[in-house]
This record gives sequence, C-alpha cells and structure tokens, in this order.
Amino acid sequence: MPHCNGYRHGTRYMFRQGFRQAGVPAPARTLVPYRLGDHVDIKANAAVHKSLPHKFYHGKTGVVWNVSPRAIGVEVNKRVGGRIMKKRIHVRVEHIKLSNLKAEIKARARRNDELKAEAKKTGVKVELKRMPGAPREATYVKGTGIIDVAPLPHMPTY
Repeated sequence: MPHCNGYRHGTRYMFRQGFRQAGVPAPARTLVPYRLGDHVDIKANAAVHKSLPHKFYHGKTGVVWNVSPRAIGVEVNKRVGGRIMKKRIHVRVEHIKLSNLKAEIKARARRNDELKAEAKKTGVKVELKRMPGAPREATYVKGTGIIDVAPLPHMPTY
C-alpha cells in the first residue's frame, strides 16, 4: 500500500468529537466576541471543513491578532528546528474557543490583593510568593518483619 501523507494524515482520533457531541456546532459557538489580545485555544472541529487548521495547531494556545467577519487571526508559537517562530494563521470561529489560561493568574492576583488589604489593616507582614510544598511527614511502615526473597536453586531433572 502507498504511504499517505495528506493534510489530515494521522488525525483519526485527534479530530474525533466526544460522545453525543457530533454534528454541526451550536450557533452560540460562533457568536462569542473575540478581541485583539485574547488568548484562544485551537481545537479543530472536523464537522466544519472550511478553514480547518493544520493538525499541528490542534491543542495549541495563541493570541488573537486579527478579527474578521468569519475568521480569527491567531498568533501561535511553532518550534522549527532549534528556534521558535511566531506563526500567524487565520482560523474560523468554529475551531477556536476562549482560553482559561489567565483564569488562575487573575484569581491569584485577586487573592493577593485581599491578603494585602487584610495585612494593611492588621499591620502584619504577609508573604505572597508561591513556595514549593513541604516534604511529607515521616511515617513508620507496619509489617511482620523483613522477608528475604531469593530465586529457587536450579534442580536438574534426569
């Protein structure tokens, strides 16, 4: 059989939709407002063939640099050889969604602001840096004792 290297080669499971998620996407998917600078996740929807991004970009996160009536311009980092290039691609809105990339950062900033305000009231210095977790507490393993495990001696059969 010939070796096939088409545009959608190797995407049998990559572009598969979830259980009861198949078919044309809902209109709400296309009505999301995208603004310049938004972080978006590229997730190709195989039900929409137009402007389907290349399989390399599936699962990547990029920044919106252009908004047109039907497509969104997304700037994505792509590793080529030993360097990282910024690639600008246009993708239809059916193949992207807003990313939750900044949600954790915003929540932590909000929590830090609350801690600062509370520390200002009480006059106590508060540490806002993220620190690695402490090692686990020491424990004793309960058991019957030490068991020697060794292979059985070879017994020749005549």
